[in-house]
Amino acid sequence: MATTLTAPKASSSTLDNLASLAARFWSYIFLAALIIFFSTQAPGFFTVRNFSSVLVTGTLVTLMAVGQTYVIITAGIDLSIAWTVGLASVIAARTMRDMANGGTDVGIAITCGVILGLLVSLIPGIINGILVAKIKVPPFIATLGMYGIVRGAAFLLTDGQQVVGNLPANVREVLRSIGGGSLIYNLPGQGLSFFTEPANIPQAQLRDLQSWLPYPVLVTIIVLIIFGFLLGRTQFGRHTYAIGGSKDAAIRAGINVDRHLILIYVICAFTAGIAGVLHVFRFTAGAPQAGEAALLDSVAAVVIGGTNLFGGEGRVRGAVVGALIFGVLQTGLVMLNIASLWQFVIVGIVIIIAVLVNNARALLERRRTNV
Repeated sequence: MATTLTAPKASSSTLDNLASLAARFWSYIFLAALIIFFSTQAPGFFTVRNFSSVLVTGTLVTLMAVGQTYVIITAGIDLSIAWTVGLASVIAARTMRDMANGGTDVGIAITCGVILGLLVSLIPGIINGILVAKIKVPPFIATLGMYGIVRGAAFLLTDGQQVVGNLPANVREVLRSIGGGSLIYNLPGQGLSFFTEPANIPQAQLRDLQSWLPYPVLVTIIVLIIFGFLLGRTQFGRHTYAIGGSKDAAIRAGINVDRHLILIYVICAFTAGIAGVLHVFRFTAGAPQAGEAALLDSVAAVVIGGTNLFGGEGRVRGAVVGALIFGVLQTGLVMLNIASLWQFVIVGIVIIIAVLVNNARALLERRRTNV
């Protein structure tokens, strides 16, 4: 009789464990399923060239999602990063243009543009952090106000124009070689080439040239490693989770919550600034609206990746998987000739599924704890 009573419990426990595991890694499973589906249904999807394009295109959302992950873990949100991307790109492009036109060496002009673009991007983060931490303005309101301020500043700097162009030819050449270049090139039948494309490629073979590690992707990988390690392996990361779990408990534990929150918003703005600078390298121009379309995508990528909107839980790698899901979905749907309007519907469904799965996982965890 004892055996008949314990067997169902063991079976139920096993099912709960499997369900919890599936809920925890559902985004990885979903990404793999998408790749398999599009690879079988869309000719040309499963190629090095296509995957390279997906990764390069996804750098913007990924970089924005990295910083957003930190903020959302603390139960906040940053709506201003969309225009922080644009402001950083405008500042960087203007600096490069003006210094190069003034006779400054191209390398120095580009370096100064990068540094100034990144430094300026920190300003919205500092102000957001002070408003949220010190003045206790709700993150949604504080960053929505900064959204308008940074947007206006970006357009004022460009006299209301959409793009800052007119970069000198020598500056554009260097930017293009980096923003459109790769660390490794492969031409089937002729071997690998590093840093530059193989010379004297026949026009007929140019289409077969593969770029294995584009520079924008390499920069993004470095950022992911740094901020993934900071969040997952350091005291700073542990304090971040503690604040998201309970600010009062974090204060009682001796954490300087105000200072930490300011740093969190600075990190979020900084990763947006990196995205803005990369935009200049990729498109040889600065655009105030460079990050506007990616704002909601970045938040959705964080949610799909498993970060709890109420704080206390999340991983950088989860945001990366969420961003990859967006990239694969959008590319695959285009290759299947599905109308772009359907992309919004499908992405919206995926976001709702992500929230439902995260809620179900929390319920399963509580059930296992109670048992």
